[in-house]
Amino acid sequence: MDNITALGGDVYEIDTKMAGYTGITAGYLILGDRPCLVETGTSTSAPVVRDALASLGVGPQDLATVVVTHIHLDHAGGVGDIARFFPAAQIVVHEKGARHLADPSRLMASARMVWGDKLDTLFGELSPTEAERIVALGDTGSIDLGNGRTLSSHYSPGHAKHHVGLVDSGTGDLYVGDAAGVYLPQTGDLRPATPPPDFDLQTALNSIALFEALGPQRLLFSHYGPVNAVQETLERSAEELRIWVDLTRQARTEGMDLDHAVAMVRDRTKERYSALKADDQTAEQFELLSGAPSNVAGILHWLDRVSP
Repeated sequence: MDNITALGGDVYEIDTKMAGYTGITAGYLILGDRPCLVETGTSTSAPVVRDALASLGVGPQDLATVVVTHIHLDHAGGVGDIARFFPAAQIVVHEKGARHLADPSRLMASARMVWGDKLDTLFGELSPTEAERIVALGDTGSIDLGNGRTLSSHYSPGHAKHHVGLVDSGTGDLYVGDAAGVYLPQTGDLRPATPPPDFDLQTALNSIALFEALGPQRLLFSHYGPVNAVQETLERSAEELRIWVDLTRQARTEGMDLDHAVAMVRDRTKERYSALKADDQTAEQFELLSGAPSNVAGILHWLDRVSP
């Protein structure tokens, strides 16, 4: 299948084809004794992911675990569907996200307020998962991949209060979710992901520092793909956060409303990203991955909280 890439160490990247796009959201299959899927993608992507797993020899009874870094719909929107396709799998999530997978009604209502009619096209509907199949992680946890190999979980809020990073003991890979921002492999661009309502600058920087301290061999971005330059990328991730916060704070000090703040931040940061100078499709993809309106709104929401 054209949406599967072998990354070594029995790890396979799966393009979940979010909303029909390629290169937007990745899931990862760790194909050990106890096969584990990291990130499901959206609900509309669930059949794509199921077919990818089938082509890698993972049938309905074979998947042991599904782990999500956090419960935003581009990462976990497919959990209910994947749980139904793979009835033997446990569903693993941070304890602050667990109840929303069992009863997604509040999560879906707030997502619909943000996305409106676009919700159905981009994400679809998160269906509930039976509570007894959900394993809720605390600040650290461990997932058995079989043969002594583990996936250790590390609480890493700042992007979302239910976010975890995951380290594979077999490869040294760190699944960063959105806590280190979004990475565009075509251009090597990295941009922060600071949506409302959970973004918090210091917490986000602390999570990046934690990722550095874990000493991973490689970063696996949900958006998008593997990155070997670990230290340099995490430093860039912290730098991007500071720049976006400084510019948004300046816009707020000057009394700008959201639209003007977004326009100003977009203009002042555009030279940092090759993607925005590339073809329209790449620019559109980058904006979908880490939209300036969502990022600026999240930073403003945080500023209103910390310095009303």
